[in-house]
Amino acid sequence: MDKPGQSGPLFISKKHRGFALLITLSVLTVLMGLTGVLLNYFGEARKSAVTTHALIQGDLYYTDMQKVIKNFKEKKLLYQTLYQSPLPLASPDGRFSMVLKCHPMANGININWLGYEENATMQMQYQAANQLFETLAQEYNLVDPERLKELLLEEIGRGENGIVQKESMQLLQKNGIISLQQLERIVARYQFEVDDPEVSKIVWRKFFCFSTPGNHVDGNYLSAELIALLFNIEKEVVKDTWVAGVDTLKEFLHQNGVANIPKLYATKFLEAAQCDVQYSNQNERYAFSFIDIQGEIKHFEFYGKQ
Repeated sequence: MDKPGQSGPLFISKKHRGFALLITLSVLTVLMGLTGVLLNYFGEARKSAVTTHALIQGDLYYTDMQKVIKNFKEKKLLYQTLYQSPLPLASPDGRFSMVLKCHPMANGININWLGYEENATMQMQYQAANQLFETLAQEYNLVDPERLKELLLEEIGRGENGIVQKESMQLLQKNGIISLQQLERIVARYQFEVDDPEVSKIVWRKFFCFSTPGNHVDGNYLSAELIALLFNIEKEVVKDTWVAGVDTLKEFLHQNGVANIPKLYATKFLEAAQCDVQYSNQNERYAFSFIDIQGEIKHFEFYGKQ
């Protein structure tokens, strides 16, 4: 039987109302203000970098973007807007163009928490990661999930005593699983070793995240697939009624019979974003990324020509 509020025109318009909330005067003000400030900075940067290498130009843009974002007071509104839609920027003469796109870093279970089995202070995180892994293994009927977990733990860096190594995580160092590409390489190795075609059907980015700050999950930006698995709610129900970044996890769970939200899932805005930037340079497109964690903008990474 359909739940109240999930049938007829009211049900169909649920998601539409969620997205309509984005088109507000406040959001438009943020976009207009950010666009104006960025164009002012980038216009000057472009003039000084027009004959330099794209990497230097990207570094100039990154430096200027640090200043803009750090001085932006409404961080929550800024990122809530950028999470929903990329921000295109262009100069009036058409010679400069850039696209800024951001996504929350903690919008999944950190796969590195699998290494905390023997860490007494991180049992909530370990149990969440292990339960999710086992649920996926069962749902997709993996041939040898223990071997896959073994490969994951090798990459995470768990020592012989069963505790995650505590060396500091640095950019470009493989201390832990720090990217989707790294995870996919591990999965490919497992698939080759075990001859398990089912593992390729798992869309890992919808369930796990990687280099996340702190020990909490940004519950308001979880995928519908992850919510369905974590809280045992029918997947189609979640897909039809959940709008990440518009709905709140606490309210959604309450509406679906889950009285209390676990402490693992933050109910307030987490300032932890990764941003990707594409920009033009002599009729070519280049890209770089950076992260913003509680106002600290760092980890510039240049991706080269796109």
